[in-house]
Amino acid sequence: MTVSPETTHVGFIGLGIMGRSMAGHIQAAGYPLHVYTRSRDKAAPLEQAGATWHDDPAALAAACDVVITMVGYPADVEAVYFGADGRAGSGILANLKPGAVAIDMTTSAPTLAERIAAAAAERGAAALDAPVSGSDVGAREAKLAIMVGGDRAAFDRVKPLFDLMGTSVALLGPAGAGQHTKMVNQTVIAGTITAVAEALAYADRAGLDAGQVLDVIGGGAAGGFQLNVLGRRIVQRDFAPGFYVHLFIKDMGIAAGEAERMGLDLEVLTLAKTLFERFAAEGGREDGTQGIFRMIAKDSG
Repeated sequence: MTVSPETTHVGFIGLGIMGRSMAGHIQAAGYPLHVYTRSRDKAAPLEQAGATWHDDPAALAAACDVVITMVGYPADVEAVYFGADGRAGSGILANLKPGAVAIDMTTSAPTLAERIAAAAAERGAAALDAPVSGSDVGAREAKLAIMVGGDRAAFDRVKPLFDLMGTSVALLGPAGAGQHTKMVNQTVIAGTITAVAEALAYADRAGLDAGQVLDVIGGGAAGGFQLNVLGRRIVQRDFAPGFYVHLFIKDMGIAAGEAERMGLDLEVLTLAKTLFERFAAEGGREDGTQGIFRMIAKDSG
C-alpha cells in the first residue's frame, strides 16, 4: 500500500537550505509532519504550521511510518541512523517500526547506504538512498532530480512523497545506486561550474557584457543550470549559497574516493576539487559553488 496523508506520519530530519523546503511540500500536501534538526529555530515555520517537534532522531523514528533525512556529511548520516553517542537505541534504525521506510536524501557514501539498508532489513523495515540535485531553486519549486537506490517495493510505496519534492524521480538499482548516481551528477557539475566561472572571467576581461553573453549562449549548446542559473548569479555578483562550497568539496571527495576504488583516474574532478579546496581555504567555504568565480577572476565583489 502506498503512503497517504490519511495513514502515514512522515518524519523529516535536517531542515537546512534544501530540507526545509522539501519538508514544507510534504506538510502542504496534508501529511502529518514530524521534525527534528540541530537548530530548532529552523523548524519554527513548520511547527507553526502544525508539525510535531521531537527532541532526538530516536523519538521521531518511533512515531513515524516514513523517516526522511537530509543532513550534511556521511558522519552525520551515520550518527542519526546508528546513534550519535554509541548508546544502544539512540538512532533511527533501532527505533524504526516494522514495515517503516527510512529515506536518506543526503549525498553520502554508497557503502554507508548499503549498511543502512541491511540494518533496516534486519528490523523488518526498509531503507532507500535518495540523494537529490537541483540546489535551493529545485527544492523551493519542487523540481528536484531524485536518484534512488534500494528495494522496488519500498520505492513504489513512498513514490508519492518523492513526487511532492521532485519532477525527475527514478529507482537506479539496489542500495547504494542512488549515491553512485549522485557521484556521476557531482562529477559533471565539478567540471561544469568551474568552466562557467572561467568563461565568465574571460567575458569580463574581454570587455563583454556578461549578461548579454549569457542571453545568447544560454540558448545554445552551452546552456544548462550551471550556466543559466548559477552563471546569472555570478554576473549579478550573488555568491549566496544555494549549495555550500564545503558540502560540494565533501561530495567531490566521495566521488574521487569511489573512482579510485574502481580504478578510474578522473583528472577534471581532481582539478576541480583542488581549486575548490583552495577557494575554501581562502575564505569561500560558506559561499555557493558559483563563488569559485571570485578566486578565478580575482574578483572580491
